[in-house]
Amino acid sequence: QLQLVESGGGLVQPGGSLRLSCAASGFTLDYYPIGWFRQAPGKEREGVSCIASSDGSTYYANSVKGRFTISRDNAKNTVYLQMNSLKPEDTAVYYCAAAHTTTVQAMCVSASGDYWGQGTQVTVSS
Repeated sequence: QLQLVESGGGLVQPGGSLRLSCAASGFTLDYYPIGWFRQAPGKEREGVSCIASSDGSTYYANSVKGRFTISRDNAKNTVYLQMNSLKPEDTAVYYCAAAHTTTVQAMCVSASGDYWGQGTQVTVSS
């Protein structure tokens, strides 16, 4: 059974940091482009950051460039999202997803994927 499980969310003050993890079971993540997405109440899901399976190239939404870093540890079958300098507008449920074939830009811009995790809540508030 293919499964993605996110963890690492929580409540953090503005300016703080969190690291989200996306662990896979039932399949090998390094064969797939992986993306992080978020959805805030009343808003559409948006692509935050995506990473390629082949060359490790990455894509970031403009709103998170310079603050978030996506990485993958193939030995642990896990993809991470390091989030620094968090802002209240980063508050959302964060999801990771894997896609069969796509570019990282297409995956993030269209906020699409084939396998999804259940999401983890990130709340940035003082």
